[in-house]
Amino acid sequence: MKRWLKISLKIIGGLLVLLILAWCGAAYYINKNNEAILAKILDQVNAKVNGTVEVSHMETTLLKGFPGISVSLKNVSLRDSLWSKHKKELFRAKDIDVSLNALSLIIGTINIRKVAINNANIYLYTDSTGYTNTSMFRTKDKKKAVENDDSASSLQIRIIDLNKVDLVIDNQKRFKLFSFYVDELKGKIKYPLGRWDGNFKLKTKVRSFAFNTRKGSFLKDKTIAGNMTAHYDDESEAIIIDQKPIKIGEDTFSIGASINIAENKSAFSIAIKADQILYRNVAQILAPNISEKLFKFGIEKPMDVTASIIDNGDKNSSDPLINVKMTVKNNNVSIPSGELKDCSFIGYFSNQDTTSKPIGDANSIIRFYGLAANYYNAPIRIDTFTVSNLEKPLAQGLITSKFDLSKLNGSFEEESFKFEKGTADLSLFCQADIDNFLFTKPVLHGKIIIKDATINYLPRNLKLVNSSLDLNFNQKDLNITNSRFQLGKSILSMNCSIENFLNFYYTDPEKIEARVNLSSPNLNLTEFMPFLGPRQAKRKKTSSKNAIKEASEQLSAALEASKVHLQLNVKQAAYNKFIARNLNAHISLIGNGVYFNKITVQHAGGHVNFSGKVEQLGAINKMQLNANIAKVSIKEFFYAFDNFGQQSITNKNLKGFLSANVNASGNVTAKGNIAPKSMYGKVNFTLDKAALVGFEPLEKVGKFVFRSRNLSNVQLEKLNGTLTLRGDKVDISPMKINSTALNFDVKGVYGFNSGTNIALDIPLRDPKKSADIIDKEERELARMKGIVLHLKAVDEDGELKIRWNKKKDREANK
Repeated sequence: MKRWLKISLKIIGGLLVLLILAWCGAAYYINKNNEAILAKILDQVNAKVNGTVEVSHMETTLLKGFPGISVSLKNVSLRDSLWSKHKKELFRAKDIDVSLNALSLIIGTINIRKVAINNANIYLYTDSTGYTNTSMFRTKDKKKAVENDDSASSLQIRIIDLNKVDLVIDNQKRFKLFSFYVDELKGKIKYPLGRWDGNFKLKTKVRSFAFNTRKGSFLKDKTIAGNMTAHYDDESEAIIIDQKPIKIGEDTFSIGASINIAENKSAFSIAIKADQILYRNVAQILAPNISEKLFKFGIEKPMDVTASIIDNGDKNSSDPLINVKMTVKNNNVSIPSGELKDCSFIGYFSNQDTTSKPIGDANSIIRFYGLAANYYNAPIRIDTFTVSNLEKPLAQGLITSKFDLSKLNGSFEEESFKFEKGTADLSLFCQADIDNFLFTKPVLHGKIIIKDATINYLPRNLKLVNSSLDLNFNQKDLNITNSRFQLGKSILSMNCSIENFLNFYYTDPEKIEARVNLSSPNLNLTEFMPFLGPRQAKRKKTSSKNAIKEASEQLSAALEASKVHLQLNVKQAAYNKFIARNLNAHISLIGNGVYFNKITVQHAGGHVNFSGKVEQLGAINKMQLNANIAKVSIKEFFYAFDNFGQQSITNKNLKGFLSANVNASGNVTAKGNIAPKSMYGKVNFTLDKAALVGFEPLEKVGKFVFRSRNLSNVQLEKLNGTLTLRGDKVDISPMKINSTALNFDVKGVYGFNSGTNIALDIPLRDPKKSADIIDKEERELARMKGIVLHLKAVDEDGELKIRWNKKKDREANK
């Protein structure tokens, strides 16, 4: 063996022997001076605290701390000076292992190298007045502390090892509660001048992390694990935790913090960053008052999040300042009103929007910048969208979009609307309250432009083609301009104004009153008959719901419930056989009624004014009609209205001009046809320059008598009469009919199928014999001179028969 190696081994051996001897001496010293050493340790500690530190006894554990000397402190307790009042013990452990520097013991000082705490409880308590039991660490006797404070005896712990420790920070003044079960905390601490630096390994379960106990805990039941680096500066009295990755549950966050432990401060700030983390996992670590709201939303793929939590130590505020930034790219976002697909935005949250106002929900705000997404297949763009005052949330933002209407078909309720073509271009500034995460009381400014649209309104089986309109929203009002609608061959231009539309749309749609001006060069009224029919029966709804379907249902319901006042001006209108010119109408659609307030038309060479209503009941609807007819061609008039549902006197039997007042009611079908035998009411009429052509009862009289006279074409003088409509019968009030063929009196009942009983008093005298009598009274007396035939027309076996009207029958029917 070489000489230098032998010398080296001897030196090392000697040093080892000296170390063992020193260690044995220190161990002997501790065993011999157990109580004195413990008293010195307690004296050092108690000199630095404002309270009491108690240890029942100390045992030497020789091998644990080699080459240092380890002791085990039993039944360790730390109590502040006011413990007897609040009973919150700051520290309690059955066993603390302390590793001492052996050399320091030999020279008469205590230098603690390592502290290991197992199965302990730490309770940092602040009462409602602001007093805290950690104040025991404020020096109570500065003179004594100075006497005991030297570089050799300063209480500096180099290694910390905590296992199964309950740590609670309870601040009742500011309603904060932080509770941890520390499964493991291992760390090494260095003490450069005026500070300390530590590296720690942590694994703990969060039982409570409540910044405000009235609102619940963050990180509830979450496990936190990772490595931390911390620093403390004596001058600033602040602990700085470097921002490093740490696991919370299964997710990795980068977390850093600053904690001010100066007297009467307790300020802190926490910085958090997470890349590509799931939204749901973020929501789960927040307090219940926040997470239960966030769970109303969803973000499918991971996103980037940064946040800061800052408490400036203000004793008047129980909540910290929270700022959050969220970056979402090409994601699918679910919201209570549907889903935003391929969505990107940058979102910000702060619970102090205005710095001069206190932190809280009322001063909170959410901002979205550069939001782009497809909402029910419609691309939307929002430069800035905000939700402020989370106590009474108010949302506002400018929404723009341009899309094909057909893209909405999969989103609308199938029984409401269907789009075949057309485009929509919208630019709307929206402001609305948020109630249960849905917009209420919206205020809109802006415009929606629809062009070249084909729209099917399924409840009424209406199809609008080549249609365009501009919807202008002005706060709560809606105005529709530049509108063109084509229904079949009918083309209309429309302007519409609806006051307080948005107020009533969501709450009282029956209060909506739309004032609509319509004009058309040519209108086919039969194409609008679906308005008279019932709504199409809805198919059974599926369980799937979305906001657009709900909106379409609501829109459909609002359209049916609202009041619509139509002012219609048409150059020419057609309804089946009825042709009207210069139609001017004021029509109201209210509930299940169509009200014809005032309609004037030119028809059959004359004028017709009428009013009335149709009550929608289903396939058969009730109708009321009041009409004034002035000098219309009776032939054309009867033809236009299908002889009013009767076949006794038809347009083929009539010539001349009719003036009449009609007050009647009846039934009309969903297709707009008058139901047979349904009319009731009165018709007061005047016939001028009239002729009765091919009237069957009169022709039968001609076969019975007056065969030499032409009763197939009877020219009438001016005739006034009254007809009473009674369903399948018409009461004919007594009338004196003077014609070129004969004069006769008529009264009775005409039945459409049965019940006809018409009395005819026919003088045989030829009317031509009285033609030269000028005096009207004398001519009237002369018309019934001579032989008078008393006949009656009655039904027999479904055929009209002419019988003699016997005297007793005539007297019975007077």
